[in-house]
Amino acid sequence: MRPIRLQIRGINSFAEEQVIDFERLSERGIFGVFGPTGSGKSTILDGITLALYGDIARNSANFINANCDKAYVSFTFQISGAEKRLYEVSREYRLDKNSLTPRSGKCRITDITTEEYEVLADKVTSVNNMCEQIIGLNKHDFMRTVVLPQGKFSEFLKMEGANRRDMLERLFN
Repeated sequence: MRPIRLQIRGINSFAEEQVIDFERLSERGIFGVFGPTGSGKSTILDGITLALYGDIARNSANFINANCDKAYVSFTFQISGAEKRLYEVSREYRLDKNSLTPRSGKCRITDITTEEYEVLADKVTSVNNMCEQIIGLNKHDFMRTVVLPQGKFSEFLKMEGANRRDMLERLFN
């Protein structure tokens, strides 16, 4: 999976809309994300995992910015195989006034490879399943191998036996 563009609003430290153009960032090769604590580095990864799986790696239900009652994320990514495919997944969240927890709103994943966009799924569970199918990783494997939250790197390194084999088989098809 190659990230193309991330758009987030109302998530963690980003109350206002932020757009990250990964193609522009990687024009000259690799890039890094640097900044002080609380500047939003982890929120970028949260935005990607929220878009793809409807969850964040830090196991926090409080991802909607304290000054917002809604949040939005849109993530465009490319999958390269026999042919390159381009997808966009978007989700909306709203803060439940009674429980103060995020509730899923509209969501969808669209194949945007050609000019004739095709909506592949538009319900929470079907979007989650479609992302898993397209990427080839379930949420837990994605978070273990791509995101590696703070303190979880050793968990990845210490995997043994059937767990390691199963995950590697899923990773490498």
